[in-house]
Amino acid sequence: MRIAAISDIHGNLQVLDAVLADIARCGVDVIVNLGDIVSGGLQPSATAARLMALDFPTIAGNHERQLLGDLARMGKSDRYAREQLLPQQLEWIAALPATLRLTEDVLLVHGTPTSDLVYFLDTVTPQGSRAATPDEVFQRAGTTDAALILCGHTHMPRQVELPDGRLIVNPGSVGLPAYDDDHVYPHVMENGTPHARYAIVERDARGRWSAQFHAVEYDWEEAAQLALANGRPDWAVPLRTGKVA
Repeated sequence: MRIAAISDIHGNLQVLDAVLADIARCGVDVIVNLGDIVSGGLQPSATAARLMALDFPTIAGNHERQLLGDLARMGKSDRYAREQLLPQQLEWIAALPATLRLTEDVLLVHGTPTSDLVYFLDTVTPQGSRAATPDEVFQRAGTTDAALILCGHTHMPRQVELPDGRLIVNPGSVGLPAYDDDHVYPHVMENGTPHARYAIVERDARGRWSAQFHAVEYDWEEAAQLALANGRPDWAVPLRTGKVA
């Protein structure tokens, strides 16, 4: 079984199309979407329409949860998406599960199995963010019995195989290669290049899962210009460079 995992599209329809074209060239059995789908300053409604038509197995991220909340208290990324989305698109988002069993041994989560905000394969400290230790990943996996756990949220492509054989894979972000945040402590997450990221995971004849990470080139200057036109200069540098200004 070959699974293409995409995550953290953030309304970047142009790059989503480039990633889907790249996946089509690789050939997979199924594409799964790990959340944070539309929030941002790009094309939330058109992105939702594209994905609703494709009907991939999809879960909600923290931004799907947040944009359904109190409009007056939203951040500008969630507010912009909420104001652009059609009623049927909001209904689609509201119906998305927080986690999903794709098969008996494959689990889709956004953050961890129990939280859409906790980083699975990264850890935030007062000094910033770093890759999580194996012990930290093991604790966050808990008693989840899936052999493969696919996660998103951090925008950082990573994989960790636990001593018991469970594999946790974060494919990185399709639509936003860098961001800053102050949850827990102020920190930045940066891929260092503007390429879109996704992963293909595959099970071999012995039943063991492995992951291959992909970086896709697209016209990121056009995406940056759209962010500027929509009043989001804070997105232009990350889209162009993969780094936070």
